[in-house]
Order: sequence, then structure tokens, then C-alpha cells
Amino acid sequence: MQDEQGGPLGAEATRLMLGLRAYAADYTELTRHLADWLGVHAGDAAALAEILWAEDRDDPLTPARLARRVHLSSGATSALLNRLERAGLLVRTREASDRRVVTLRSAPAVAVEARAFFAPLGRHVGAALGAHPAAEVAAAADLLEAVHRAMADAAAEVAALPPRGRAD
Repeated sequence: MQDEQGGPLGAEATRLMLGLRAYAADYTELTRHLADWLGVHAGDAAALAEILWAEDRDDPLTPARLARRVHLSSGATSALLNRLERAGLLVRTREASDRRVVTLRSAPAVAVEARAFFAPLGRHVGAALGAHPAAEVAAAADLLEAVHRAMADAAAEVAALPPRGRAD
């Protein structure tokens, strides 16, 4: 990685980037464990994790929003939702005033079981965060938000690139 002038990042910035990469790998590993625990494919578990996360934020997903989150076509998302529904992991509801809008919810039993599955994560991460003053945690949260925006900007740039080997 390079700084804005194209030079190498400083030691602390490099350490932070390595930590973020390790976090991403740990998150992927946790998703694989969730898939094994649920008895589903890792991609299906990742989609269910998105649904659970949205529910926890009181901002439930629609199929279209889930498709954007997991980078699937509408057809592939429909197939994924059908698999999750058949497995008893998902419920589709119509909660909006526009009854055509489908809201995705985890099945009630799954929501309870998922909280138990994620409890060790909450406990360990909570302990790690609790070991630092609130001001430090707030500064880290601000930094992570800035890194998130930077990554979203970079993703938008690379998404606009022509496919490799084509000059379009």
C-alpha cells in the first residue's frame, strides 16, 4: 500500500492495514463456522448473517438490498432465499405499507440460536474494546469509518474499469 504521494505507508499505518486484513480473514472464518453450524453453504451463511445484522440494526433487508450486499443477481438471490427458506432459516414478510415490498427476517428460532452462536464473539470483542478508554474506541471508530469510505470509493473506481483484456 502507498500513501497519497505514492510512497510507502508508515509503520503504524502498515500495522493498521495488516490488522484490517486479519479482521477480514477472521470474519470470513467466522462465516465458515456459521455455515458449518447451520449446515449450509458459506455464501448462504453470509447472506443470513447480513439479514441478522440488518435485523439487529432495526433496518431489515429486502431481496434487492440483500442482492447488493452479497453481490448476486436477482435470480441468484431468489434461489438463495428459497434455499434459506426451505432450511427453515428465513421468513419473507410483507411489513411495508406497499404490500409488494418483501422484508427478509430470520426465522424466530434461528434469531435466538444465532445470538447464542455469536455470544462468544460479543464477549471477546467486548472485552477487547472494554480494555481501552472510550475516547480511544471512539477515535478508532472514526478511523474505521474513514477507511470504510475510502474502500467504498476505491471499489466504485475499480467497478468502473473495463474488464481485463478489453479496452472498450
